[in-house]
Amino acid sequence: MAKSDRRETEILERGDIFFLFRPRVEEEGPEGLDDVQRFFVALRPEGGGKVRLLTVGRKRLPDVAEHERQWGFVAMVAGSGQAIERELRAVDYETKTRGERHEPAARPAGEGVYAISLEDGQMHLSYVLELPDKSSEVQKALEIRREASFALSVKNPERGQPSGAGLAPKEKQDYPDKLQREFKGRRFEQKDVRLLDFENAEFMLVGARGDPQKAYDLDLDAEQETYQRADIVRDLRMTKSRHPIEPLFEGRWR
Repeated sequence: MAKSDRRETEILERGDIFFLFRPRVEEEGPEGLDDVQRFFVALRPEGGGKVRLLTVGRKRLPDVAEHERQWGFVAMVAGSGQAIERELRAVDYETKTRGERHEPAARPAGEGVYAISLEDGQMHLSYVLELPDKSSEVQKALEIRREASFALSVKNPERGQPSGAGLAPKEKQDYPDKLQREFKGRRFEQKDVRLLDFENAEFMLVGARGDPQKAYDLDLDAEQETYQRADIVRDLRMTKSRHPIEPLFEGRWR
């Protein structure tokens, strides 16, 4: 490869990645994407100290082959996986019109390792799956491939957006002045991963590659996992007594 064609890769962050979904209210037996209420990606950087829970629009990852765009936001930033797990448990609540309602617990659908790297000045989120061993109906519906990469950009909360898209104005993140200046008036910031460390930070994922390890010369050291060794159980405390694990280990909805 000619020197002028060589990509410049800088690793900003590495860690564990988890994919999860919560079924619709009162739906304990989901059978497909129509029965999914929310799709989440959890990032636990190396070194501990924080876990980010991201909500991704359209209830799935962007289609890499189509270079699809997907909007999302940071739903929670916590100091431990246990705090994230508590937010993903089943919830019963009262409504004025329908009485008591049940929101099912979130279910794990994938576990792996990730890296956020700079590729020619643009952040990319790349991952490789460790679980499940073989992708099945759940992973295919949620567009969770064996490995993939997405261009990752964080939205400037001070810039406008199309009607009906994104968070409501009162929900948007109000960054500290020092970080807000990183946008330099642009609509998106493409280099500063620190902007994801704030709840309600909005971002855009764009499908980039289905072979990030080869394309970007990344070494994502995936390992074979079991229920006893799975990080989603040890670090996110997602035990099968609270969260159905069939989607993670068998690729089945239930």
